[in-house]
Amino acid sequence: MSMLTRKEATILIGAALMLPQCGRRGNAIVIGSKNFTEEFIIAEIYAQTLEGAGLRVVRKFDLGSTQIAMAALRRGDIDLYPEYTGTALIDVLHLPPMRDADALYRRVREDFEKRYALRWLQPSPMNDSQGLATTQAISKQYNLATLSQLSRLAPQLRLGAIPEFLSRADALPGLQKFYGGFQFKDVKTYDIGLKYRALLHGDADVVTAFTTDGAIAANNLVVLKDDKHFWPEYHIAPVVRVDALRRSPGIAPALNRIAPAIDDAAARAMNYAVDIKKEDSADVAAAFLKDHTR
Repeated sequence: MSMLTRKEATILIGAALMLPQCGRRGNAIVIGSKNFTEEFIIAEIYAQTLEGAGLRVVRKFDLGSTQIAMAALRRGDIDLYPEYTGTALIDVLHLPPMRDADALYRRVREDFEKRYALRWLQPSPMNDSQGLATTQAISKQYNLATLSQLSRLAPQLRLGAIPEFLSRADALPGLQKFYGGFQFKDVKTYDIGLKYRALLHGDADVVTAFTTDGAIAANNLVVLKDDKHFWPEYHIAPVVRVDALRRSPGIAPALNRIAPAIDDAAARAMNYAVDIKKEDSADVAAAFLKDHTR
């Protein structure tokens, strides 16, 4: 008989806890996540941190896009999930990019509380900015190192993108407006887990990236420099329902204590462990917490 992984076990436990309560969880804190590796890991760090503080947690990970996670949070289906400041500003509040990270955080914190009764806790230093990446070979072939250069070279190159990159204001439409150009020879969309495979297999010349992706270092890829500073900061933080904070006042101090430890190096290492080494996200989160809560 095969053993359950830690992740499978936590999913089954969460499902069991949900059944008798038909949507309400009693005093449990329901933690959600979006649908990619880094979100699973950070959400698991939050979950294990709260469990370590004596709180009962239910996991509802892999909800989908930002819009789906936000809708679940506003409905009360979940109590918190990890979100990025730049994504919240542009994709949720539909405001223009801001270059000052502190001002950006203040704006999303104030607007989320006023509009949605949601509170941003302390952000982590990790900045998972959007980006565009290519291989060393293509970078050398086209002398390609910056977004300004790519804006001019785009008619010769094929872009591999996740679907939302084609419509978001902080993605391709914004790049075209801000830099000019960016009219690619061909554009194909890929699931988030397949974009680097397309690049490495020669099906795309440039792909969308997130700067803490483990695949970047693993494959020695070139992240093109945002030389005109188009993209804002994307610091991650827990976004929590105010009623959940009232119900369980231990949430904020526990999550605020661990926030400073989640930096770029830690995020890249954890993403690498899950995406490339195929380790379980719950085990990776546990190892991180063991190293940072001694």
